[in-house]
Parts: sequence; structure tokens; C-alpha cells
Amino acid sequence: MYKELFDLSGRVAVVTGGGRNIGLATAMALAEHGAKVVIAEIDPKVGEEGLAALQAKGYEAELHQLDVTDSRAVTACADAVVKKYGRVDIAVANAGIALSAPGEEMPDEQWHKVVDINLNGVFYTNRAFGKHMLDAGKGSIINIGSMSGIISNYPQEQVHYNAAKAGVHHLTKSLAGEWAKRGVRVNAVAPTYIETAMTKPGMEKADWYKIWMDMTPMGRVGQPPEIAACVLFLATDAASLVTGHVLVADAGYTIW
Repeated sequence: MYKELFDLSGRVAVVTGGGRNIGLATAMALAEHGAKVVIAEIDPKVGEEGLAALQAKGYEAELHQLDVTDSRAVTACADAVVKKYGRVDIAVANAGIALSAPGEEMPDEQWHKVVDINLNGVFYTNRAFGKHMLDAGKGSIINIGSMSGIISNYPQEQVHYNAAKAGVHHLTKSLAGEWAKRGVRVNAVAPTYIETAMTKPGMEKADWYKIWMDMTPMGRVGQPPEIAACVLFLATDAASLVTGHVLVADAGYTIW
């Protein structure tokens, strides 16, 4: 019985930013459990590399080039997936960036870039794929938030990132409330620092890294598969009673 709850055979999943890091690990996890996976990636080279990694394992996957800040493109992507497969069961809004700048000196352009990708892009993804799920009366959306949507990170200065991730969490709860009775679940995962290309610059700053680890009860960063496992749970029928939830995977960071 319980094994069947994690079976995604015949289901179609889309992962934005799915070409590497958490996105690729998530695509791998979903594919391993039977899902047909669509990588939606802005960088063609990264997307091709991610697709090749999936296909090398024999998984059914394809690539769509996508800029999540382009709402029309996101809608077109969702329509294309449903036109080809007849359905979309899982959407993972993972695409995101992280930048750092003091709040009082932050250029408008940097603020808008981070918020546009990390919050607006998540909403466009939820809206476009959510519409098809609502039509079908079922579906699971998982947004990648952050512990930065719960706490304010130190020592790096990233008010735009923190605000956007907090917005992702509340967007998740709001849409979950709207769509719960219509068969669509909306949840989020809030990771700690994960060892990826995005966090590498911070990890290479010895003073930053020491503070991060001193503030983390487990004393370590996370790995992409650890977040992918959280997404997998929320995507499957094992989480059939879960909606509007922000699953915090932070090595204990927000305990204190």
C-alpha cells in the first residue's frame, strides 16, 4: 500500500530550472518514481546537459527552453505540455537566483530582477499549470521557497531575495486555500543553504561560511537530493492530505 503511494507512473511533471542543482535532482527523483519529466530551463546548454543526464538513465524526458519571467511563455509552455501529453500532474516552480547587496545601495534593476524571477516567475508557473490542473480536478504544485522566507540571513545582505521567498510562501498558502476544494494541492519546500553553484560563492567566503555553520544546529549544508526527496513526497499521493504547507528542510537553522 505505502509503496504505491509514491508511484508516479503515467504522470507528467514539469520542473522549472530543471537543468542542474536542486531542479535536476528533483527531475531525477520524479522520473525514478515513474513520471515523464519536462525540464523547463532558460539556459539551453544547461538544459541539454540535464536532459542528457536523465536520458542516460533511461528516463522519459524532454526539454523546453523557458524564461519564467515571461508570463506568455510560461502559459505557452503549459499549453504545449498538455497538448502533447494530455495532462500535467506535477509542477515544480524551482527557477531562482540569489544576489547580494546592501538595502540602502541596491539598484532598482537588481531588486526587480530577483523579485521577477523568484516571485513573479513562481506565480506565473502556478497560474499557468494550475489552470490545467483545475480543469482536470487534480494536481500537485510544489514551490521552492527558502528558510530566507522565514528568517533574515546573516551576514549577507539580500533583502530582495528574502522578501521574494517570503512572498513565495504566502503565495503557496493563498493558492492552496483557493484551490483545495478543486483538487489541486499547492505546497512549498524551504531549504537551508544547499551545496550548489548558487551558494558556492558564499561558501568560499570563510567568514560567511563559519557564521552559517555556527548558526546551523546540524553544522552542515544540504545536498540537492535532500531537497528533491522533500519535493517527491509533496508531489505524490503520500501527501494527499497536505496542502498550503511549507516544508522546512533547514538542518535546524530556524530552531533558534
